[in-house]
Amino acid sequence: MGNIIHSVSEHVSYIATENTWIESKAIQQLQTTAALPNMVSVVGMPDLHPGRGYPIGAAFFSAQRFYPALVGNDIGCGMRLFQTDIKSTKLNLDKFEKQLSTMPDSAPLEWLDEHVPHEMKSHHFMSSLGSIGGGNHFAEFQIIDKIFSDESITQSGLNKKCALLLVHSGSRGLGQSILRQHVENYGHNGLEESSNEAKAYLEAHQNALSFAELNRQLIGLRMLQQVKAKGEMVLDVNHNLVEPCTLNGIQGWLHRKGATPSDQGMVIIPGSRGDFSYLVLPHPREVSLNSLAHGAGRKWMRTECKGRLSHRYTPLQLARTALGSRVICANKQLIYEEAPQSYKSIETVIESMVGAGLIEVIARLRPLLTYKTSGECA
Repeated sequence: MGNIIHSVSEHVSYIATENTWIESKAIQQLQTTAALPNMVSVVGMPDLHPGRGYPIGAAFFSAQRFYPALVGNDIGCGMRLFQTDIKSTKLNLDKFEKQLSTMPDSAPLEWLDEHVPHEMKSHHFMSSLGSIGGGNHFAEFQIIDKIFSDESITQSGLNKKCALLLVHSGSRGLGQSILRQHVENYGHNGLEESSNEAKAYLEAHQNALSFAELNRQLIGLRMLQQVKAKGEMVLDVNHNLVEPCTLNGIQGWLHRKGATPSDQGMVIIPGSRGDFSYLVLPHPREVSLNSLAHGAGRKWMRTECKGRLSHRYTPLQLARTALGSRVICANKQLIYEEAPQSYKSIETVIESMVGAGLIEVIARLRPLLTYKTSGECA
């Protein structure tokens, strides 16, 4: 464990094996963040990579003051897992792909009017509900490929014979508008926890969390209706948020920026769209700020992906993966940006967290079909 949890300084550490790709720039960003006033502890997860000023794949704990800029512009970004009634043995990928390729990225207004709760119909961003968005967001049908803990699978209630649906999305333009307004007014200095400004931000933040959770529910419903199936939620977690908590006897604020909570039961850690995902049982530990990796983590910057890959792969080739799964992504730039080659190995990420005593692996999930966009991302 000593060679997996690396201490950079008194307040900065990161979790990685020697096989885990960690950029020096990301570690520098951890140190920059740790220097913010009232910051107590900063931990990088195995999927750590550089962001725009602040690292992604990390958790930050502060006292008396919190930092909306650390949460970022996609408040409530997270994942929801559905158990479907789709029998794995009867799933026809050709038919599946055809059905989902005709689904528009944005939900029709008449569909939203039927399915959005009454209290949300007047929401300024209501038209974005039920839509995945761009970047690394997706909805993916998966099957259980390998079971590591029969007891945990039984306790989870998952049906090993039916497909799962994993939805990864957030608060869409709502979170972005909240961050923009905050930065325009207060910059990156954070907010005193007892201030009126802090109270106002936390109210907007909670609005975005609720919006993101509803958005994932509606995305799942649209996907299932498109293939004439049904499903029930198994879990839902947020990766981008700030919340009050007590760690090591200190009352403060835990920020997660691309980090999975380890104190809310079973979670899923996805790989890239051409790799396995893992269902895991977390062991909450303060050394990781009760947080885990939220995926494989980027290896290449988005701006360099097409240049690295376009001479080797066409968009059509990237729509078929080494695992036999399929990717629906009509945006040619995005399919290069989100190619499996641009991400770290999910196996090294999982290995790091197992070695640090943070998780027990329950099952490995294999992708069948990933939906990103049937056109240009909205």
